[in-house]
Amino acid sequence: MSHLLRTSRLFAWLFLTGMSVAVILGSGFYLYLRPGLPPVEQLLEIKLQTPLRVYSKDNRLIAEFGEKRRAPITIEQIPTVQLQAFLAAEDSRFYEHFGVDIKGLVRAAIELVSTGSIQSGGSTITMQVAKNYFLSRDRTFIRKFNEILLAVQIERELEKSRILELYLNKIYLGNRAYGIAAAAQVYYNKPVSELSLAQMAMLAGLPKAPSAYNPLANPQRAMQRRDWILGRMKELQYITPDAYDLAIQAPLTATYNATEAEVDADYVAEMARAEMVRRFGEEAYTDGYTVTLTVDSKEQQTATDALRDGLEAYDRRHGFRGAIGKIDDETLADGDLSGAMLNYPRIESLMPAVITAVNDKDNEARAYVRRFGSAVMPFESMQWARRYKTENLTGPKPEKPSDVVNVGDVVYVRVEQLPKAPTLAEDGEPSETPPANDIDQPVIVSLMQAPKAEGALISLEAKTGAIQALAGGYSFGQSKYNRAIQAKRQPGSTFKPFLYLTALESGMTPATIYNDAPIVFDDSELETAWRPQNSSGQFYGPTPLREALYRSRNLVSIRLLRDLGIPNTLNYLKQLKVPTENMPKDLSLSLGSGQLSPMELARGLAVIANGGYDVEPYLIESITDVNGEEIYRAPTVLLCDRDCDTNDIEIKTETANDDAIADEDTPALTTENTPETRVMRRLADERSVYILHSMLRDVVKRGTGRRALALGRDDIAGKTGTTNEQRDTWFAGFNHNIATTVWVGFDQPAPLGRREFGASTALPIWIDYMKVALDGEPSAFMPRPNGIVNIRINPETGRRARPGEDGSFEIFKEEDAPAPLAEENERSNGTHGNGDDLSRQIF
Repeated sequence: MSHLLRTSRLFAWLFLTGMSVAVILGSGFYLYLRPGLPPVEQLLEIKLQTPLRVYSKDNRLIAEFGEKRRAPITIEQIPTVQLQAFLAAEDSRFYEHFGVDIKGLVRAAIELVSTGSIQSGGSTITMQVAKNYFLSRDRTFIRKFNEILLAVQIERELEKSRILELYLNKIYLGNRAYGIAAAAQVYYNKPVSELSLAQMAMLAGLPKAPSAYNPLANPQRAMQRRDWILGRMKELQYITPDAYDLAIQAPLTATYNATEAEVDADYVAEMARAEMVRRFGEEAYTDGYTVTLTVDSKEQQTATDALRDGLEAYDRRHGFRGAIGKIDDETLADGDLSGAMLNYPRIESLMPAVITAVNDKDNEARAYVRRFGSAVMPFESMQWARRYKTENLTGPKPEKPSDVVNVGDVVYVRVEQLPKAPTLAEDGEPSETPPANDIDQPVIVSLMQAPKAEGALISLEAKTGAIQALAGGYSFGQSKYNRAIQAKRQPGSTFKPFLYLTALESGMTPATIYNDAPIVFDDSELETAWRPQNSSGQFYGPTPLREALYRSRNLVSIRLLRDLGIPNTLNYLKQLKVPTENMPKDLSLSLGSGQLSPMELARGLAVIANGGYDVEPYLIESITDVNGEEIYRAPTVLLCDRDCDTNDIEIKTETANDDAIADEDTPALTTENTPETRVMRRLADERSVYILHSMLRDVVKRGTGRRALALGRDDIAGKTGTTNEQRDTWFAGFNHNIATTVWVGFDQPAPLGRREFGASTALPIWIDYMKVALDGEPSAFMPRPNGIVNIRINPETGRRARPGEDGSFEIFKEEDAPAPLAEENERSNGTHGNGDDLSRQIF
């Protein structure tokens, strides 16, 4: 008995000694590691790496930037069954332990001793939160001990529901999906609340090994893992046996669902991304910012489509440049063409295809189209394809398919028709005897080619500068170069409105007569004299400025600039804030030989459109953080006529129907009491701008922009532009609310073709866009300001018309109106009139 007692005492002492040593070692580790552990409060402050998302002003997704797909979600938004699925898979005793599962740790310790490494973790959900948020993924004892200590701290300071929420938002679930909400979208394209029980179990199986149990990469193993989790849920009485039986029979339904942009606006998205990185650095990609832009999704999509359609139309007019590649006979005979087609990229809607057969008898060609397989190309889709020779010359019209393509040619096509879906019987299964027209429906494609010409479209809200739509080229994937803001090109005759506005500000009128006659300039720096011409090559004699503008008479513009003076004109351009750094200091300035980007020209046009106020284009309307709190909103734009730096600011409050200066009761608005406003000052006299509007509307009514009459509106004004050798073509048009500019040309300046002008290349694009942008909008005219008079004049002389004399009405500023008839009679015998007017007519 005494022996047994002594043995018992020995074991008791050994146990106590072991426990003491364990406590001492544990305390030592705790005291050693505790200072380096982060405070649990940091969990509440940590920003989940959530991507940057860019939306249109009507809340359509434009783009998403960031390596990690994540959409933070609250615990209340997650169905209870989904929570139970994760608990069954990862930690069924989550609500019972204090952050550490002793059984799991013992199992992990035995594995460590027996194998030298930890094989199965033994981590609770709380320990995984500690690891995911604070610690490295190294499988070491020190890291594990840190994990345990942090887990205990977390359990002491946070509620269980909060811990589970942190876990479900942080875990990696494969395919760049972080968190349960992102995974539901990636695998099932659904919110978490709409998942089936089988789908919930599938997602719950991913944290253990996102690659091994991924339903896309390893469907068989993923199904086994799902079924095991469903069994655990039934065992834990989370689900009923009937629910288990139904879920276990459910097929695999996971597919890859990338976040799809709802608006084709890559150039706009890149501008927003660059601005966000400028503001927030690399954190812009991870801190969950949401950017709302000024662009409307419908108008933006229209701008993208209109530019592409216009460039394709120009390209087809100049013929088919031939195949982009060739597939050899051996590869064709082999039959496996998918690999060979990988060398040819898709360009927007244009798909690479290889011609596999040409049948002149049936008037068609057969092709293998990347991603679509076999297809038929009818000859009707190839009839445009005259052989390209030069920008001015094409070959004869093709008569049969073999005139255009040969077997083995790689060309671009557009898919016009996909096979019809199979006809379903009443039970929802494919019909055994489908109608004859459903049998063997081929893919129908049309012949295309990627345009070499490029272009840009910019549309601004005239009174605020908000970008309504922007397209910077045919394909962002093909070229990241944003021509809308980066290309510096000659504006040609679209520069003339600024010249004519300078003239109106200098006392000239729409009735001022200039002689449209030959003119020669000798320049010592040139080998030959400069002999400018009109685009028609003809001369028309004495011409009023109104007609000279709407007919775009170059020789009148040159004489006008000579009279105004080049320095005075450049100074006025600076007043309008039109960049002059790349403007020549010679008379070629009058023909638009300087350089402006499409955005700079569009901004200057908006100044004219809104009645003469400054414009600062902007794209970002608002920015919200990951919590949905707005951290930036674009300032409200206020149009100011005078005393803009005092408390007596007089604001031009404008609407589409009522544009008037605020009265004396309008409260004072200053940058002190309205820091969220941007005061835009008047840059041009409103009467001069009003007269210019009238002159530019004539460009559309009876000048070079007549195609715009197709819109059926009377409030449209604008100007075409074409530079020497048709290297750059433009149309800049507006009403009082919206200003839109289109440019078409080559990236490396080259002639577009002698029959190409702003009216044939840029204007059709402008019309296609404005047809949508102005749909349903009432006419918007600039209100007539005080100090404007209408006078009936003789258009040949610019003077008042005498009674019984043919004449037309013209508008003038009061002080610039023609002299009354009585005064003219007094100055008879050849002394009436103005010597300068006579010199303009003669010289």
